[in-house]
Amino acid sequence: MANSLYITSTEAYSGKSVICLGVMEMLMRMIDKVAFFRPIIQSNGCAADPCVIDHDINLIAEHFKLGIPIHDMYAFTAAESEMMWSMGRRSELVEQILAKNSKLEENFDFVLYEGTDFVHSTSAFEFDINSELAKLFQAPVLLVANAHNKSVDETARAVELSFDSLRTRGCEVVATIVNRVRPGEQDVIIKTIKQMRFAKNQLVYAVPNRRTLSLPTVGEVAKSLGAKVLYGHEHLNRNVHSFTVAAMQMHNFLQRINHGTLVITSGDRADVLVASLASLSSQSMPKIAGIILTGGLLPEEPIRELITGFSRMVPVLSVAENTYPTAIKVEAVCAKLSPHDDRKIARALAVFEKSVDDEALAGKIVTSETSMMTPKMFEYRLLQRARKHKQHIVLPEGEDERILRAAEILLSRDVVDITLLGNESRVRDRIREFSLRLEDVPVIDPQRSDKLEDYAQQFYELRKHKGITPENARDAVSDASYFGTMMVHVGDADGMVSGAVHTTAATVRPAFEIIKTKPGTTVVSSVFFMCLAERVLVYGDCAVNPNPTAVQLSEIALDSALTAKTFGIEPRVAMLSYSTGDSGAGLDVDKVREATAMAKEKAVARGLDLKIEGPIQYDAAVDSAVAQAKMPGSEVAGHATVFIFPDLNTGNNTYKAVQRSAKALAIGPVLQGLNKPVNDLSRGCTISDVLNTIAITAIQAQAVKGLK
Repeated sequence: MANSLYITSTEAYSGKSVICLGVMEMLMRMIDKVAFFRPIIQSNGCAADPCVIDHDINLIAEHFKLGIPIHDMYAFTAAESEMMWSMGRRSELVEQILAKNSKLEENFDFVLYEGTDFVHSTSAFEFDINSELAKLFQAPVLLVANAHNKSVDETARAVELSFDSLRTRGCEVVATIVNRVRPGEQDVIIKTIKQMRFAKNQLVYAVPNRRTLSLPTVGEVAKSLGAKVLYGHEHLNRNVHSFTVAAMQMHNFLQRINHGTLVITSGDRADVLVASLASLSSQSMPKIAGIILTGGLLPEEPIRELITGFSRMVPVLSVAENTYPTAIKVEAVCAKLSPHDDRKIARALAVFEKSVDDEALAGKIVTSETSMMTPKMFEYRLLQRARKHKQHIVLPEGEDERILRAAEILLSRDVVDITLLGNESRVRDRIREFSLRLEDVPVIDPQRSDKLEDYAQQFYELRKHKGITPENARDAVSDASYFGTMMVHVGDADGMVSGAVHTTAATVRPAFEIIKTKPGTTVVSSVFFMCLAERVLVYGDCAVNPNPTAVQLSEIALDSALTAKTFGIEPRVAMLSYSTGDSGAGLDVDKVREATAMAKEKAVARGLDLKIEGPIQYDAAVDSAVAQAKMPGSEVAGHATVFIFPDLNTGNNTYKAVQRSAKALAIGPVLQGLNKPVNDLSRGCTISDVLNTIAITAIQAQAVKGLK
């Protein structure tokens, strides 16, 4: 039987989906095959989005890319199940639920169950069915309580009643998470519940209320109203903090604009539209969330041209209904976590991670972890590792949207500290343009920094033997890439990530000149983490050195092995060639053979117990059957995890071939051999690439400091 956990709540609107999201990510770091199952959902579809059978199933399935058919992730709707229960068809209901569940148990290592929503059905039925199912699944229970608008005593009593109901039905409650707690009351509520007799052997956590999680986005409002999006599709994930009906004179209307206000007005009110758009350019006015034009009316052509110019700054919707019916509908919109709203998901996960000891919780529910490493597991572990000892990363490309959005996610999840470089006014404008929560992030303009002269002097001392003048040094350090590298060099930052806008040379050259290679290393090289379906391999060097010498290859091998070890991959190093063992000869094979011997000698000299084999062909390195024929008895052949390519042509083409043909996730290039970490992004990088690279840089910085 698969490992499992049943998440149920004390009442409706407890924020159970946030807890499911946090628990699911925790499980995905540890277990390969995790399923999500809701025995009973609220309804088949919803008015806002008929394609969504159940919001929580949609959220978990899409965000974690589970690949499970939606209809396998639930059994009945609440109406169907309650009708069968009331008609005495209880055994039929349970049998069909168990039949669907058994398919998941057969194919997955862990099943996370989410109970009913306590909406519309009677509480007695929902307590009964949740208790019954948790017991039948033999799943421990995580109880989610809702503290919103309740006193500490009221919340504790609700938890006690729910716990008694579960316990009398033979369920094992392993943890209670009290959600939506007033800020400042977390410790009080945990202490109160832990003092109650039923909580003796339980984990108890309190998650503070975060208003932003309960705010709908403009996109959710648009779906709920069936609105047409006229402009600003890319800004539909903005939170709506409030709304105002613009049916008054301008001076009164402007006083009612706050941060995140949704403006509702008739489509022919050109004056309101112009004022709303003007507020977006004002440094003194709050930034609105969006505009809804009512009555099916659209602005005249000159006004539409004006709106087009602001389309990158604000979403504009159109509805057929009149203003006041629209306002009533907007007020009734409930926030949901959308799988496409990365910002809100990041905030939800941040709240969970800061409040819940996931290691203790995992210890209660996970009896065995998988030995394989999937791409998703590797990515989730990167963030977890980086967060363990938070590092300070400098980002020289502070105006780039991908950099800013990644920074917001990482800061909200408390993964790293960040400093942005660039013209402060332009960077702050970009932050406001995208409505990002980066108000407190430091922004340094290198040309105006009070550190400029000190950095310039230090850079001059480092490079004067190359003939540069103090003026040359000052000009160089005024550049964001050089300034950021100096921050790392002097310890004002722990690592740097660049390359989304700058070339690789612009990112790497300052590191060569300032940070330089670590003792015993003469070459800077790179690796890619190649995340295949069930394991992660390390490929080096695929990005930096065109034709390394035997000495350089030996150093690349050792650095790649240490990089693998830093990221939890046991290094078994294959020095690749077109020949295996003593079967071939030639200059290229001899170079690899010489590099292998030197790498082994250097490993011994450094006290490293390292498994290295070469020259060896790729098939003999990865396939145990081929290895048995070509290199029997080898500790590396057939089991290699680190692959050292003889030259850049071979390495770069191979990593791209594997990436495309095997649909592997390639994370990198990750630079190695430097005294302190600097990493280069591709100019075509995604937000996910930026996130991974910053996390990797933070982990490298931890390794430099000897942190584990």
